[in-house]
Amino acid sequence: ESKLTLRPPSLAAPYAPVQNWQHQPEKLIFESCGYEANYLGSMLIKDLRGTESTQDACAKMRKSTEHMKKIPTIILSITYKGVKFIDASNKNVIAEHEIRNISCAAQDPEDLCTFAYITKDLQTSHHYCHVFSTVDVNLTYEIILTLGQAFEVAYQLALQAQRAKPLGAGAGETIETKSSKPVPKPRAGTRKSAVLDQDSQSHASVSWVVDPKQDSKRTLSTKYETTIF
Repeated sequence: ESKLTLRPPSLAAPYAPVQNWQHQPEKLIFESCGYEANYLGSMLIKDLRGTESTQDACAKMRKSTEHMKKIPTIILSITYKGVKFIDASNKNVIAEHEIRNISCAAQDPEDLCTFAYITKDLQTSHHYCHVFSTVDVNLTYEIILTLGQAFEVAYQLALQAQRAKPLGAGAGETIETKSSKPVPKPRAGTRKSAVLDQDSQSHASVSWVVDPKQDSKRTLSTKYETTIF
């Protein structure tokens, strides 16, 4: 019931290039954030390699759809619970992915208007990459940032639920959440990353990778990735 306080992006991930989230947390809890995008398709990921897998899928899907006259338009509906993508024409839900099953979301480094996220099918344990594009790099960036905020809201809600548990509650009923300070990981060139470990029922850890370019505007040049393992 108490107001949820989120860490700013720069604290949740020290190298995040922005200081503020796009939305109030209540928007992701009680409502949803909807974004229009083109759905390029989904593909099976046989060898999961984090954001490298999303980049490979983006490249393949862009090539396979470049001559298509009509690409489906969908609405991505994002909440702290996960992501739905909805047919823009008839409003039917095409797919629904829980936040705990989303393993990676990133922009395509070759085309910043294209982005993707990876999900795990719990029944088969297969991973699939879902690829989308927008007409504006700023919109793509906001979608990825909103996904990052959804992870942060889910994390803070888990902490709040843990604090609300009475002492002596059964271990099976307690949401166990452990966080550690972001730890920088070395990357090639100017690329930096930070990891926030989050051990809850979903056993998730959050890694955001930001690749700022020095010679142009942030929204036109920054590759922004958020990874949930």
